[in-house]
Amino acid sequence: MKLRLPGRRRDDESTPDAATDLTAQQLTAVGKGRPTPRRSEAQGRRPGPPPPPPTTRKEAYKRQREQNAANRGSAREAAARGDESALPVRDRGPEKRLVRDLVDARRNAGSLFLIVAALVLVGYFIPNTAVQSYTVYIWFAFFLLIIADSVVLGRKIKKKLAERFPAVTKTKGLIWYGISRATMVRRWRFPKPQVQLGAEV
Repeated sequence: MKLRLPGRRRDDESTPDAATDLTAQQLTAVGKGRPTPRRSEAQGRRPGPPPPPPTTRKEAYKRQREQNAANRGSAREAAARGDESALPVRDRGPEKRLVRDLVDARRNAGSLFLIVAALVLVGYFIPNTAVQSYTVYIWFAFFLLIIADSVVLGRKIKKKLAERFPAVTKTKGLIWYGISRATMVRRWRFPKPQVQLGAEV
């Protein structure tokens, strides 16, 4: 029988159990999971102090203009990407998006309108009767080509709308919307094209 002196602990009490110690470490790791961030790091993640209020009316107008310009820029970028909430009313709706995709997925004769018009304008200023007469014929032929291509595009839009949106009965406005978009150069269209040329819509 061992005598237990006051102030001393038994060997089994002073040496913690390995399993118990491992369990305590696991619980601590689960509860914490990461080291405490330093004070400088925590302060670095905090937002800075708000700017002081404007002292003059001129400064207030300047801040308002800068804020409006930033908002307009972000809204225009969202609209160019085709974000429905940022689009103007004339471009909203799944029907309009379908029409835009149909136009952007094909090569349209109307997209060459500005190029041909510029060539025709140059031809009018050439002091040669033969060149001017050919210019008139080219312009007339191109005008007929645009009409024929617009008819084909209009029928395609009407057919796709009937397949995807059978509840839509008034399609004249949507067809004209697609034809007017087809007369613009692809890179100048707004909203920007979301499909590649030749894509299946």
